[in-house]
Amino acid sequence: MEEQIKFYEHKLAFEMDPSDLFDALNNGEKVIALDARKTFGFEAEHIPNAINIPHREMSAETTKHLDKDILYVTYCDGIGCNASTKGALNMTKLGFKVKELIGGIEWWKFDGYATEGAKGVKEGLKIECAC
Repeated sequence: MEEQIKFYEHKLAFEMDPSDLFDALNNGEKVIALDARKTFGFEAEHIPNAINIPHREMSAETTKHLDKDILYVTYCDGIGCNASTKGALNMTKLGFKVKELIGGIEWWKFDGYATEGAKGVKEGLKIECAC
């Protein structure tokens, strides 16, 4: 049983679901959603307030402006896309704290959260700041 407990604890250390991300963003935690898809995907639709650095473009130069004390939650389209995994790997190699969003933007929308962009879903729960 100890081995199984360690497995699940380890898994949770590297993944986050949309509900956890939504709560973290709403609670003002030091977390940023990072869209690891190509720019056209981000421009079409993305998680509110997310930043976009395509995984193929992640380097010391393209990430030098980012704060290494913040947790970056990488995401992509969903379970049929591994840009979030590649982005998480790249960001970790660059020295950032990273988790991967389970299900990507598709599960974000499936859970009822709003998106931004040209094809954004304005309906849904919105990230609000209470400060």
